[in-house]
Amino acid sequence: MSFWQEKSLADMSPAEWESLCDGCGQCCLHKLEDEDTGQVALTRIACDLLVIKTCRCRHYEQRSQLVPECLDLQQHDFATYGRWLPKTCAYRLLGEGKPLPDWHPLITGTPASVAAAGMSAAAYAKKTASMKRSEDYEDHIIAWLD
Repeated sequence: MSFWQEKSLADMSPAEWESLCDGCGQCCLHKLEDEDTGQVALTRIACDLLVIKTCRCRHYEQRSQLVPECLDLQQHDFATYGRWLPKTCAYRLLGEGKPLPDWHPLITGTPASVAAAGMSAAAYAKKTASMKRSEDYEDHIIAWLD
């Protein structure tokens, strides 16, 4: 049995925790919350620290200081913030008692499986600098998260 099947998120070592990230980059896309319903929408607009081609953070260790709204899930109540993560996120899935998807690198043994499964934000993410002046984040909603 693998560590993610045996341990809770809280019981994982830092290395185990980090290995759960599939590198899709979706958590680095801006989200919008409907004030009336509380629903969270995922946009295609990427955080300025995200290197879209690799879906990795340019300053991962300092991200919370550089981008105050960046959620370091190890420092926050996961039950509260888990809904801000994509439905396919390993942290969200395991937190909900669900298995990792078949395309997850811990299952396949290769990070390339994320892009091959069409789960990488690199295919559709864009920076705010590439937005037209008349566009709002609402113009770039791609999915509603639950």
